[in-house]
Amino acid sequence: MGLFRRREPLHEQLAREGGLVETPVPDPRPAWQETGIHGISRPREWDVTLSADADLAEGSRVTFVALPDGSLLVEDGDVPDATPLAERVEAELAAPYRARAARAGVWMIQAKRIEVVEIPGGPEGDAIELSADGLRVDGERVFGSVPALENRGDVVRAERLDRDLWEVQAGSL
Repeated sequence: MGLFRRREPLHEQLAREGGLVETPVPDPRPAWQETGIHGISRPREWDVTLSADADLAEGSRVTFVALPDGSLLVEDGDVPDATPLAERVEAELAAPYRARAARAGVWMIQAKRIEVVEIPGGPEGDAIELSADGLRVDGERVFGSVPALENRGDVVRAERLDRDLWEVQAGSL
């Protein structure tokens, strides 16, 4: 790099000084939506985060769902019996909920409330989406309706937990 090098090319400098290039006007609004400036934290993903003694259960990790009737559905992990972990969660949060736990010296458990709906004779498949566009089962558009999911919101998603039991999430647009 030369000693007398220009910071801006000559053709850009002449165009700017001759009025051929508009200079961008800075946005007068404060940068409130910039990450880290607005002060709004991320929404909580879990309702409860807690710890438990390492010898509370065997294994190293588990993901489970506690149903309204008190039964547990273990979805993933190597814990043979998640009942002690569920009892620890239920001291803070009533069923139904979804939880995950991992042992790292002690058990760390996170749980969040869910809505469980029974849909007897529901559609075949594992995922339902109901919106103004219609009904989709496992991503495919189908005809018909699911009365148990209607009037819950603009977009209703349901995932099969076990047989006729579905975890439901409803949202507004």
